Amino acid sequence: MAKFSGFREFYPFYLSQHQHKVCRRLHFFGSLATLGFALRAIVSGNNYWWIAALLAGYGCAWIGHFFFEHNKPATFTHPFYSFAGDWVMFKDILVGRIRF
Repeated sequence: MAKFSGFREFYPFYLSQHQHKVCRRLHFFGSLATLGFALRAIVSGNNYWWIAALLAGYGCAWIGHFFFEHNKPATFTHPFYSFAGDWVMFKDILVGRIRF
């Protein structure tokens, strides 16, 4: 397992694990669905939407890794950095820093 001194050092590694455009797209749409389901959970008060949020986010991401990138998701070795990386990459796609 690689050691990183901080998120700034980890993020380039994280991006290197997301080279396939379908994987990036699955991450993006999984994150978007996660936001929608989380909003639904808050508005409805139904906690099952939180489960849907987790399944949407991680499910889409893991499909991208296993079937398109053919690598192991970083969340297995660096869960906190990986979680942060998902949202930074989501933002970077939204603002056009990363090709979608």
